[in-house]
Amino acid sequence: MDLDAPLTALRGVGPKQAERLGRLGLARTHDLLLHLPLRFEDRTRLTPIRALRPGSPALFEGRVEGTEVVNGRRRMLLVHLGDAGARILLRFFHFGERQQRAFGNGVRLRAYGEIRGMPGLPECVHPEYRILRGQPPPLEPCLTPVYPATEGVSQRLLRELVGAALPEAGRLPDLLPELRERDLPDLAEALEALHRPPPNRSLPAHAPRRSPALTRLVLEELCAHQLALMLHAGSRPRGRAPALRPAGQLWRQVVAELPFTLTGAQQRTIAEIQTDLGRQRPMNRLLQGDVGSGKTLVAVAAALTAIETGHQVAFMAPTELLARQHLRNLAAWLEPLGIAIAWLGGRQRKSERETLLSGLASGERALAVGTHALFQEQVAFARLGLTIIDEQHRFGVHQRMALRNKGAKLLPHQLIMTATPIPRTLAMSLYADLDQSVLDERPPGRTPVKTALISSERRDEVIARIRVACGDGVQAYWVCPLIEDSETLEAEAAETTAERLRAALPELRVERVHGRMKPAERDAVMDRFRSGAIDLLVATTVIEVGVDVPNANLMIIENAERMGLSQLHQLRGRVGRGRRASACVLLYRPPLGEVATERLEAMRRTDDGFEIAEVDLTIRGPGEMLGTRQTGERGYRVADWGRDQDLMEAATRLARQVFPDRQRTQALIRRWLGSAAHYGGVG
Repeated sequence: MDLDAPLTALRGVGPKQAERLGRLGLARTHDLLLHLPLRFEDRTRLTPIRALRPGSPALFEGRVEGTEVVNGRRRMLLVHLGDAGARILLRFFHFGERQQRAFGNGVRLRAYGEIRGMPGLPECVHPEYRILRGQPPPLEPCLTPVYPATEGVSQRLLRELVGAALPEAGRLPDLLPELRERDLPDLAEALEALHRPPPNRSLPAHAPRRSPALTRLVLEELCAHQLALMLHAGSRPRGRAPALRPAGQLWRQVVAELPFTLTGAQQRTIAEIQTDLGRQRPMNRLLQGDVGSGKTLVAVAAALTAIETGHQVAFMAPTELLARQHLRNLAAWLEPLGIAIAWLGGRQRKSERETLLSGLASGERALAVGTHALFQEQVAFARLGLTIIDEQHRFGVHQRMALRNKGAKLLPHQLIMTATPIPRTLAMSLYADLDQSVLDERPPGRTPVKTALISSERRDEVIARIRVACGDGVQAYWVCPLIEDSETLEAEAAETTAERLRAALPELRVERVHGRMKPAERDAVMDRFRSGAIDLLVATTVIEVGVDVPNANLMIIENAERMGLSQLHQLRGRVGRGRRASACVLLYRPPLGEVATERLEAMRRTDDGFEIAEVDLTIRGPGEMLGTRQTGERGYRVADWGRDQDLMEAATRLARQVFPDRQRTQALIRRWLGSAAHYGGVG
């Protein structure tokens, strides 16, 4: 097997499947080896149906004793499975006639999934299963990995592809022999341990915060990123940027209409940015601000500085939901000034898109707002003077550079924003190539959010609290658990939870929103929620950033123990945006582990994002399972910027040792950054 071959060289991977795998950053066969599991499942032992317990995943077997199709609000297939007098109900919301026929009476199944329901009345929703014919197959010899996935890419396919590549891991060259002095496993040994942990120990015992195998890979990846930054610093554009020195009339018009006074932090940061924009050296500034600190208004001030001098602005966000939120806010401030805004999303009519692209290329449109679509090749600007990137950690450095390269003769200035506070020492390591500004004050009128930890056993009390709050005119969010990186399962959770809450709260208007909905449908739901036409919005983490509904003052986050601190803090930031008292309920499933307890207690103790970021670093690990990573830091494959801070200094020293060897430098960057490596002049 050629580890450098494209994935289409592998059996079962055609062009369409390769395109889907590309969304996961998988382009070459060796990329599969670096695609580590999110978590593991123990399928090395069978649990009798009578011993199944709600709240625990399990592998079980039984015979089909009957099936039925229920045509209610949602059509579903129910399969009754029995063994030795005990029974479990399998529930399927997505099924076909062929699947239904396969569940004939007497057919024996082996299934795996999370057990739900009450003791003695277990059920399992959409379990993974196989029909057993003849002699049952042997149990799995090792723990079963669950990989980061995307729509159209199944866990079965990922396991097959990684399983095919893993025996070839020994052919990957050891690019950091220096690591042998640290008594760490070699690369092939580390990959085997991370993809195929043995079953001879229980899951908790096999899940240290960072094992030697994981440390081996983290050090190599951090070293590769530091090398890329060093190359980037050496090849940083030395060209000129336009000196943007307007009279400031447009910004003064906006300030005059504001119903509040800018905070001192906003005024200081705007002054720093305007000083940078007035120079011919390209600005490259990171703007940090906690949830609700007023970053968008700072971005408006920067955008108007460029627009008033006749230049264009590109404003990019990682998701369509967040980008559209920015579009609404920017339009409210800028369209009264006569500023034309272009929207570039993932799905647009060809004629509409061509008109917008023409307006940008001619300079008629002063501001473009959108997602990744902004740095596509066909997007051209007449006089791009400033790029603004929100939630910067969702993009790689190469993507930021791709947008910067949209400038014509002069390089545009660049403002990068994040609502995920980064501790100072870590920011210096990860973003050493950026100047930094911090918004450390909250605008007046923001109310503190009271946070409560409540066991899921008291779920009925929480539902009763929603009934009272919504009856008093408050709107509420119910956030579904992040089971794994799968929009299909998240959508399933949202649909099921919404049905249960509608049944429990028939007097309330309950709707749901999730990532698998079409953008127009999702926007319509959010618009109804903003207008007050929805009392309770059941949502996945698609609402994590950018959603601003001042009347939504109550949030329930289910299975909060599964989420990282940063994500919990971002979700909580969706409430407390009005003047009424706000609350966030963290529903957890007991018993809590030590790390989960520390994390949730930090959420209850403080709503200061910078303090929470420091706690995250102290905990050093967003999950209690090997390989679990906190959602958000997409720039890394295996490293986690909270957990692995203690390795940053060692990785930087390694990078300095390796940097003079350009061949090894290029190989490390290609291995870990793949096609992104070109931004640093590699390849």
